[in-house]
Amino acid sequence: MTPFDAVRGVHISFGTVALVIAPLAMITVKGGLWHRRWGKIFFCAMAGVSVTAAIMCWLRTGWFLFLIAILSFYLAVTGYRVLQRKKPTDRANALDVAVAAVMSLAGIGMVALGLVSSDQTGRTVKVAFGVIALAIGTIDIIHCFKSSASDRHWMIVHMTRFLGAYVATVTAFGVVNFQFLPPLWRWLGPTIVGTIAISIWRNQYRRKLKLKPYGNIQ
Repeated sequence: MTPFDAVRGVHISFGTVALVIAPLAMITVKGGLWHRRWGKIFFCAMAGVSVTAAIMCWLRTGWFLFLIAILSFYLAVTGYRVLQRKKPTDRANALDVAVAAVMSLAGIGMVALGLVSSDQTGRTVKVAFGVIALAIGTIDIIHCFKSSASDRHWMIVHMTRFLGAYVATVTAFGVVNFQFLPPLWRWLGPTIVGTIAISIWRNQYRRKLKLKPYGNIQ
């Protein structure tokens, strides 16, 4: 067994845990004991997925998947980090700004890789994810210097980001296992469906909680 195969085995294990645990967190009472437990396990699994993905990229698979790993982990990190800043008066610190800047740079990197790609599908996928990453990072940088308009926005951000991280997990699973689908659908299908579903859910929660918009991407 090669080092790459060993790391891939660990990566698959973490990914399987994330894929199974996230729905358990979704269906449990928000803020309850098991919701918090499943959420922590999901976050730790996403950390494992991202670290092993980064190692695999260094060993064999290249820059784009490394940047995708950063995007996936960033969604989980910011979804977890916002739990430490629930009050409208809680401000981001230098670490929050730094990781948001890294996300923006990763987005620029993905767009650049897409623009120089000779494969049309690869170009579309890289530019699409790059634009998403750049938008998320840029909006987060802005929000780091702007107080929230409500004491409930943290809830929307938390759920949106964790759901986004789960979409990333589903995407990885689909890219590997759904070979019967066209590559573009395997890569972008879960993101398109997930983004629509998250947007509908977020708007419903905003109306329920009577929240004002807090940026286009949370």
